[in-house]
This record gives sequence, structure tokens and C-alpha cells, in this order.
Amino acid sequence: MERTGREALIAAARSLFAERGIDGVSIRELGRAAAQRNNNAVQYHFGDRESLLFAVLGPDNARVGARRAALLDELESVRRPSIRSLAGALVRPCAAMLEDKSGRDYLQIVAELMSDPANLQRRGPFDDTELARWNRLAKRHMAETTFPLHRRFSAMNLGFSELGRRAASPRRGDHRLFVSDLVDLVTGVLCAEVSGETLQLLEERESRRRGPRKETETTHRLTRE
Repeated sequence: MERTGREALIAAARSLFAERGIDGVSIRELGRAAAQRNNNAVQYHFGDRESLLFAVLGPDNARVGARRAALLDELESVRRPSIRSLAGALVRPCAAMLEDKSGRDYLQIVAELMSDPANLQRRGPFDDTELARWNRLAKRHMAETTFPLHRRFSAMNLGFSELGRRAASPRRGDHRLFVSDLVDLVTGVLCAEVSGETLQLLEERESRRRGPRKETETTHRLTRE
């Protein structure tokens, strides 16, 4: 079946965004790659680059989200799921995308988005409810001393980065060893013990943050007196 102009643009954008970066290809290049004669084809179908990006990632994100939801349903039925099973619920739904070209393109685009804080506003297509649900569940089963260190987000960044790197590498037929090892690595991030040095530095940081506030409160009290 022949693709519509919209479908052709989505396919071209997925491939070029993965190959050259989200901002590495012009709107006109996208139109030419999709065999669109109208130079304003992207604007006509999507409005702007950001809306095109959402259209590219949306369907794949829904598939990843459905896989993650099924794993989370199982984990939430267990009183104390293992940290490794939580790591698996983060990694494995995305790792399934390594099996085809479209999925590998998706992983490379997501890895780019996660790698740069400046892309925060572009993360809508994969900041889905199931990823937020995973975040809440992981937090419930991690040591409280890790909370100020935001290790769940470090685990996400590691997972997406490694999956993007794998997706960009020469095609491999069997990803099982890679995926299992990545689950191990993410598990290590989630359950690594907080060292005495790190705890001390955390206390010093919190003390600095509290200092000005206490000083201000004291000044206000003396002024009132």
C-alpha cells in the first residue's frame, strides 16, 4: 500500500533523526527524503519539528509503555520485588525495540533526548505514565539514603544511553547477553550502597541549604522584637 504524505514524512524523519540527530536535518531535507514536492510539507502536516518528533515517537512509545505496564502489573502483585526485576521493567520493554530497524531508530532518538537536559521539553513522547509508574515503584523499594541522589534518573539515563549505543552499532542477531548485562548494570545503580563520604557531602550540602534560611528567620525574629 502506498504511503500517505504524512506517513512518508514520519518514516523519513525517524530514519534521519536517528542517523543525523533531531536538529541535524532541515525541514526541506525531510520533505525531499519523503518525496514531497511541497517545501512546506512538514508545516502542512505537523505544524513544526516538535510536533513531527511527537508523531515519530508516539506509536513506538505506546508499544514500549504497554510492555512496561504488563511487567509492572506483575511486580505490583509481589510484596517485595527484587531490585533486578525492577531494573528489568525499565530496560526490557525498550530492549525489545532492538529487533527491527524502526525500533533501533527510535532508541537512538530517545537516547539523544535523554542525554541533554536542554531537551527536557521534548521528552513528552516517552515521559509516559508507565515510566512515571516505574519511578514510583522503584522509589518505594530503594534505600531512603539514595533519594537525594536521584539514582532512579541515573538508571534511566544509563539504560537509554546504552540501548541507543547498541541500536547504532553494527547489526547483531542476538541481544540477550547485552540486555541481561544492562539489567545487571542498572540494578547496580539502583542498589549501590551510599558511601560514608557521599553521606557526609550530602549532609554538608543540606547544611549549606538550611543556613541562609535559618539566618533569615533569625533576622526576622530580632526585627520583630
